[in-house]
Amino acid sequence: MKRETSLKRKVKMSMLLLAIILFTQCQKSNEDQLVTNANETSETTTTVLVSPEVAKTLVLSSATKDAGYAYYLEPKLTISGDSPTNSATSTLKIYENGKLLGAAHSLHRDIRNIGKGKFSHWDTGLYFSSSDNSDPRTNGRKYTYTTGTSGAVVVTPVTQTTPVSLTSNTPIGFASVDGSTTGGKGGKTITISNLSDLKRAAVSPDPLVIQISGSITGLGMIEVKSNKTFIGLNGAILNGTGLSIWGVSNVIVKNLKINKVIGGDCITIKGGSNHVWIDHCELWQDRSHGWDYYDELLEVTDRSDFVTISWNEFHDSNIALLIGSGDQQTTDIGHLRVTLYGNYFKNISERQPCTRFGYMHCFNNYLANGSGYGIGVTMNATVRTDNNYFEGQNIPIYTDFNSKPGMVSGASTNIYKNCGANKISTSASSWVPSYEYKSVLIAAADVPAKVLSEAGPNY
Repeated sequence: MKRETSLKRKVKMSMLLLAIILFTQCQKSNEDQLVTNANETSETTTTVLVSPEVAKTLVLSSATKDAGYAYYLEPKLTISGDSPTNSATSTLKIYENGKLLGAAHSLHRDIRNIGKGKFSHWDTGLYFSSSDNSDPRTNGRKYTYTTGTSGAVVVTPVTQTTPVSLTSNTPIGFASVDGSTTGGKGGKTITISNLSDLKRAAVSPDPLVIQISGSITGLGMIEVKSNKTFIGLNGAILNGTGLSIWGVSNVIVKNLKINKVIGGDCITIKGGSNHVWIDHCELWQDRSHGWDYYDELLEVTDRSDFVTISWNEFHDSNIALLIGSGDQQTTDIGHLRVTLYGNYFKNISERQPCTRFGYMHCFNNYLANGSGYGIGVTMNATVRTDNNYFEGQNIPIYTDFNSKPGMVSGASTNIYKNCGANKISTSASSWVPSYEYKSVLIAAADVPAKVLSEAGPNY
């Protein structure tokens, strides 16, 4: 018995030593930053573990079913939970069989409707879901937690073996991280040619593939519910009315033209919406009216997350694309993860795009004839650029026009033709997205021809 106890102790100490060695080899020393970066990746690219000696057991005997995929308990923690005045104060981390769950600070409706490990430590209570939406009380897994700065992690990258083609029906980037974006796949396919039918279909509780035919004219925004794919057929266009993707998930918009939405955006992604893919669309206004006549062509704000914007044409607008709506909206921290590739920006004053707080990846975009600035990076946002082509841009990349600058990397990979100088006041960031994209990355010199031939509706 003594020998067996000694052996167990040695094995235990060896495992702990290995975890410490691996942890100290990580590039970033800040533990909370490592946990944040791990949450930004999918299960296929990163595994996040916690040492069992550090974590405490989450006792589920008192857990009750809340609604949907959510379960509730009061674990009597010694740290403060989130509150209406501070919705991201809790430092609680939850692990399932040692693997980090998330996202933390999730909306309660997202925990109930989406699940997949999302949780919220709110006041004294905990609302959480398992990684596969099974019942955590009966699925046989062990749930543990850490608080504050406890809980060293090990990040183990896994190589993706199947590159995704730029012409694939699967989005590259954040729309394929921490889940997938399939839109209305599996639902009925319907074809619509008038505004009233489009409004009814867009708010259906069922998954739908909505094909839009012809020219539809209206005012204001069309509300969109989860699990929808909008596909513009040849010549499809929305005049004066846009799509409001607010507080929902799993939405795809493809091959659609939208223009001149007065007092609104052509497409709004807001209210914690997640897993949205905007692909091969054309969005425009005009610059003959004042700056307040229209809003942006596209907006990603208010805790929205896991968005990919690809092969779109944005043109003739004062303000094109906004990611993060205000310097005071600190609830966006930990959200606003957006990928942009293959897009064409032309005749834009600014915001191509502008981002606050989040993590944004821009590769192989073509920005032409910009009178203000191209990519704006403020309020501690982190942006990676790869092989973009800037032409005729007054300030291609700009960090110093709000109260705090952001961080940029990869600026030297871009081509700047007939442009002013970048205005980047911060040191280069070391962040790079964890998803695979380099197999489809093309040279910056080839971007204009590629983008001009493929961006916009592709019938």
